[in-house]
Amino acid sequence: MRIGGLMIAAAGILAGAVAMAAPVETSLRPEARPGSGVSRAATVVIDVPVRSLRPVARPADLAPERAVARVSTANRAFQRWINDFRRRALGQGIDARVFDRAFRGIRYNTSVIQRDRNQTEFTKQIWDYLDSAASPTRVRDGKRVLRRYERVLDRIERTYDVDKEIVAAIWGLESRYGERRGELPVIESMATLAFDGRRGSFFEKQLVAALKILQSGDVAPRDMKGSWAGAMGHTQFIPTSYLAYAVDFTGDGKRDIWSEDPRDALASTAAYLRRFGWTKGQPWGVEVTLPRGFNPAQASRNNKKMPSQWAAQGVVGVDGKPVPNHGRAAILLPAGPRGAAFMIFDNFSVLERYNNADAYVIGVGHLADRIGGGPPIQAEWPRGYKPLTFNQRKEMQRRLRRKGFALEKIDGIIGPNTVAAIRGFQRSIGAEANGHPSQTVLRQLRQH
Repeated sequence: MRIGGLMIAAAGILAGAVAMAAPVETSLRPEARPGSGVSRAATVVIDVPVRSLRPVARPADLAPERAVARVSTANRAFQRWINDFRRRALGQGIDARVFDRAFRGIRYNTSVIQRDRNQTEFTKQIWDYLDSAASPTRVRDGKRVLRRYERVLDRIERTYDVDKEIVAAIWGLESRYGERRGELPVIESMATLAFDGRRGSFFEKQLVAALKILQSGDVAPRDMKGSWAGAMGHTQFIPTSYLAYAVDFTGDGKRDIWSEDPRDALASTAAYLRRFGWTKGQPWGVEVTLPRGFNPAQASRNNKKMPSQWAAQGVVGVDGKPVPNHGRAAILLPAGPRGAAFMIFDNFSVLERYNNADAYVIGVGHLADRIGGGPPIQAEWPRGYKPLTFNQRKEMQRRLRRKGFALEKIDGIIGPNTVAAIRGFQRSIGAEANGHPSQTVLRQLRQH
């Protein structure tokens, strides 16, 4: 469940490489999710755990999240934890009656733990993810909801200055336009994860926030359903993000993101993006073609130039024309030297606040472009490419560290530090310093 919806499963996609959020799931949406530190290197792999605290969206959730049979167990330690947590929750202002009603019938849910443990086992290449994110069906349904909710989305766009296509695209990735909002009891899922302890403090914080939501009267315990990681509603907000950013757009006195009516959820998503600096009318990114001999090292998030400056270096749109000056932009190569290249603007970083996996951001942006009438991605992806497995990525990191390249973690996540280390190694052996984690690089590390 993309902790959030899309968690690429929740997941988590790799920004450029990493984790797919998915629960869409693993995305803890709007906000930033557990363990956040997802990297953005240009990479092809998408690892499930996306660490985003967003409202939550997951990549994996590009795939339907099916309700998993709840495997409950009588667990005395869990009950003792609940008793201890009750004291802590009441100390933070939770009414005893609200707590007791919310926890009535709650059991330790082993299926939630199984999902949490299995996130890193899921890998997906970015082109496969994008095939799903902007599939013909998702594009068709996106155009349909734009027509069906035209007045609502136009009003949301006017109110929050956030392009309606982007709001619709997030809705599409997070819950397939409301069809898959999650069916697990949020209190039970969060309590199970908080008790489990792997990310206990994070989920306890979310659990307290969920209880505050119940205490406010916005939703009843029986209706507070979500993903296994607690992402809720049409656009998969986690509880803390809900408290901070959800809005009552219908004016009925409740911020209802759970019901069939999507208005509060869609407006809350727009409010969230506006809060983090969305610029209406600016692209998230534009597909570009690179000149022959383009140095991949220039594709860095820290190397921003005006589109006119990039054009002077031969970086132009796929139509062969300079990209309009929408603001300073960086070049992103999500599949490394091969595959599509994008010129990304500040709005790309705003979308990362929803889910910080590059694949997710590209998925949302591209889906928004498609439902707005734009074309498919023009470049060919290296579909025959065999990516490194999770264990191979960790081996690569270990070997890089042994050779003296600075790496803080051996976690299998290809982030900026790993990309920099790969480039340093490639330069040391006289190879093209593209920073791309490949079977070739691993083979070279083993040989040198």
